[in-house]
Amino acid sequence: QVLLVESGGGLAQAGGSLRLSCAASGSTSVIKHMGWYRQSPGKQRELVATINRSGTTNYADSVKGRFTISRDNAKDTLYLQMSSLKPEDTAVYFCEAYSYSRNTYWGQGTQVTVSS
Repeated sequence: QVLLVESGGGLAQAGGSLRLSCAASGSTSVIKHMGWYRQSPGKQRELVATINRSGTTNYADSVKGRFTISRDNAKDTLYLQMSSLKPEDTAVYFCEAYSYSRNTYWGQGTQVTVSS
């Protein structure tokens, strides 16, 4: 079992920055890759970015060049540095971990609100 706890959300102005963190605990050695997803009211949860153990990253087109995902394997912590924030980035952001045994784990989510 893997437990994920996000932190770092909050309120930012358009053009500003926020950094999200996701601390993983439990059987973290089973984690193959991790990612950030977000969900706005009335919309489906969507991919923001993913990163595997080797550091290979993948980003949604909407955040490329503005967001950076990183991972500290020694600390079992995932980060999302968000810059040049836009009001449309407002959402609940979820941390996700995918295991080698094809299980998916989710954090409880952290709210990010960007004001114009």
